[in-house]
Amino acid sequence: MSKRDFYEVLGVSRSASQDEIRKAYKKLAKKFHPDVKPADPDAEKKFSEITEAYDALSDDAKRKAYDQFGHAARGGAGGGNPFQGFGGGGGGGSFDLDDILGGMFGGGGNPFGGGGRRGQARTQKGQDAKAEITVPFIVAVEGGEHSVSLQNGSKSERLSVKIPAGIEDGQSIRLAGQGNPGSGGGPAGDLIVTVHIATHPWFRRDGQNLLVDVPISPSEAALGAKVDVPTLTEGTVVLTVPSGTSSGAKLRLRGKGVLNHKTGDRGDQFVVLKISVPKDLSEEARALYEKLAELNPRDPRDGLWV
Repeated sequence: MSKRDFYEVLGVSRSASQDEIRKAYKKLAKKFHPDVKPADPDAEKKFSEITEAYDALSDDAKRKAYDQFGHAARGGAGGGNPFQGFGGGGGGGSFDLDDILGGMFGGGGNPFGGGGRRGQARTQKGQDAKAEITVPFIVAVEGGEHSVSLQNGSKSERLSVKIPAGIEDGQSIRLAGQGNPGSGGGPAGDLIVTVHIATHPWFRRDGQNLLVDVPISPSEAALGAKVDVPTLTEGTVVLTVPSGTSSGAKLRLRGKGVLNHKTGDRGDQFVVLKISVPKDLSEEARALYEKLAELNPRDPRDGLWV
């Protein structure tokens, strides 16, 4: 059975440029590669034919000989090695198969393996896995260790996660090599752990600062006082409340806020004062408040809405 004309095989004219020949081969290689059409018994034959045609026409010297002598220039009806151009012995026609096929096998290298053998498994990194944890408020502020539980089939595995000081809610930590296993001996993927922060009964965060509400009585606000205030890591401290303090005033405790693990500096703690008025007044207390109102008749809202 006579061989088809190589130009006909690639579907190009005899005056086609090298770029046109390359594009034609790339298109046909994608279409007829045996790994793309494993159920087609003729796919490997067609792929071999177009590869041999490309090998002959992609090299100027081989193409000139083919134009002059036809298939005889290829060593008779048997032709040459159809994969000659891939192995480095094809002169100007040598190229990277994965480059020609445009990464249609996932960008993982030559589908023929190292020596032109099909079916050899490719080395590929495993996919990343995801997990979520909720850490105590103080761990997020100060940093520390927290565990995450992973389910791998019927087995449960616990990993220790290092939490950096000052981490924000919703930030992620990457554990290299703790994700899904790779294929063909490839490395495992990574584990991406999203961190959530549990609420605290007293404290809340504002960036690198901490805030805590502290109730004071009307007399403490009016006359001034010394009150006990909690801190997150240093126990209770004594805070001086100036006389004439209004509800909602903020007093600063420097350096008692959130630790920044990059700089080693801390934010501040702000004490938000809330004047607490008793719901039930004795007759004597009511009389004193009425007397106070007489002595201080100023309307605190006077001129506020003007």
